[in-house]
Amino acid sequence: MPRSNRRRRDDPGSDSLERLIAGFRRTEVRRGIEWSVQPISAAQAQKEYTCPHCGRSIGQGVAHVVVWRADDIMGDAAGLAARRHWHTPCWRIA
Repeated sequence: MPRSNRRRRDDPGSDSLERLIAGFRRTEVRRGIEWSVQPISAAQAQKEYTCPHCGRSIGQGVAHVVVWRADDIMGDAAGLAARRHWHTPCWRIA
């Protein structure tokens, strides 16, 4: 029987967690809170979001960052569920 090289999708939630954690994710500390920051390239930006800092739209195809608490008391999955999409300059000045 031929071997399948496809990943199994038993838990779709963990797939999104792994996908966001992989890559160029970095950790930053702001006002005593540790944050995970994941850059999103223009090619990866498939949806429109609202930036929590300025309240303006982050359009499809616009590079930005996704930010969530790295030290969430409920764990990584809970922190990831509360993630927010920010304009890169808005995150730098926040």
